[in-house]
Amino acid sequence: MAQMGFFIDVTKCIGCKTCVVSCKDKNDLEVGRNFRRVYSFESGSFPNPILRHLSISCNHCDHPTCVENCPTTAMYKRKEDGVVVVDHDKCVGCRYCEWNCPYGAPQYNEALGKMTKCDTCLDLREKGEEPACVASCPMRAIEFGPIDELRKKHGDNADIEGLPSSSITHPNIVIKK
Repeated sequence: MAQMGFFIDVTKCIGCKTCVVSCKDKNDLEVGRNFRRVYSFESGSFPNPILRHLSISCNHCDHPTCVENCPTTAMYKRKEDGVVVVDHDKCVGCRYCEWNCPYGAPQYNEALGKMTKCDTCLDLREKGEEPACVASCPMRAIEFGPIDELRKKHGDNADIEGLPSSSITHPNIVIKK
C-alpha cells in the first residue's frame, strides 16, 4: 500500500483560500461545511511581524482517531492508498468522529444526517487528475502524492504552531514552514 498524503508549503501560501473555494465547489459544500480550511497565524512585532497561512484538510493519519473511535466502523482507511473515507451505508451521523479528530476534519452534513470529509478527490484521481485543492492553488503551495516520496523530497515535518502535535495521530502531511 502506498500511503498518500499532502505537502503544504507555508512559505508559498498567501492565504487566498482558492483551495477552500475549489474544494467547496467541487464537492458542492454549503456554507459552514469545509473539507479544506486555511488558518492564519500572526507572530512577531514591529518591525518584524510575521503572517503565515496554513491550508489543511483531513491528514489521512496513520492512527486516525476518527476511525479508531467510530462506533459503526463507517469511518475506515482504504487499503490501497490509506485514504480515510466514510461508508454512508454504515454512518449513523453520531458525530463521534468529529469529536475525536484533533484536526476537525470530519464534517457533518445536515441534509444527509451523516458525516462527510475530504476523500482526496478520489473521482478526479481515478481519471488521473490532481485533487481540486492542488490543481487550483495559484502558488503551487500544495502537493499530493505518496507520502514517502513527499517526505523524501520535502522532509518529514508535520508540526506547526496552531496544530495539535503530530505524535497524536501521525498525520500523513509534510509542512514546510
